[in-house]
Amino acid sequence: MAALVGAVVLLGSGCEDAAPKKGADKPAGATTPAAPAASPSTAAMPTLVGQKFTDAEAAVKKLVSRAVEARSAYSDVPLAADHAAWAVCFQTPAAGSPLEPSSAVELSLVAPGKPCPDKAGAALAPSKAPAASRTPAPPKPKTSPPTDGGSTGGDGGGSGGVSGGSSVYFKSCAEAKAAGAAPMRRGQPGYRDALDRDKDGIACDK
Repeated sequence: MAALVGAVVLLGSGCEDAAPKKGADKPAGATTPAAPAASPSTAAMPTLVGQKFTDAEAAVKKLVSRAVEARSAYSDVPLAADHAAWAVCFQTPAAGSPLEPSSAVELSLVAPGKPCPDKAGAALAPSKAPAASRTPAPPKPKTSPPTDGGSTGGDGGGSGGVSGGSSVYFKSCAEAKAAGAAPMRRGQPGYRDALDRDKDGIACDK
């Protein structure tokens, strides 16, 4: 009976020794690696478009340490010294962008009641460039009778009207036809508006 008890004790001891001890298989001096520290969360740029500058500036100052830069959204409209009530049209960085304490924030503003431009830096009043001139009208011939004598005008009516002298003058279409100069187109010697009754640019054509 004693022998049977001794065998049971030995068997129990063997099982206890066979059980692995916790940490026995780790090399000496080994330590458990520490969990990586959680990175601080980066703030996101809030949506500021449509807000007054004072409200937008207050929201940004909670996230960044630098001063907020304000400028006029129009290139030809200066920013007022007191622009607290001006509205935000554009913001940099854009809404939702990562924002760090050292980030620079720029806001483009418009005065109360003014619409926002299509893009920052546009002009409010487009420059009034002179309209492109159309095809210049031909110079009108002199409509006053020549001052160098009536005889010259009568004489030169036939030859001058055909030759293209700049001082050609006809009192009537009958005189122009008699001189062989009719019909006369606008710009030709002898043409004048008074002889062009239908204003089609051709005098004494009927």
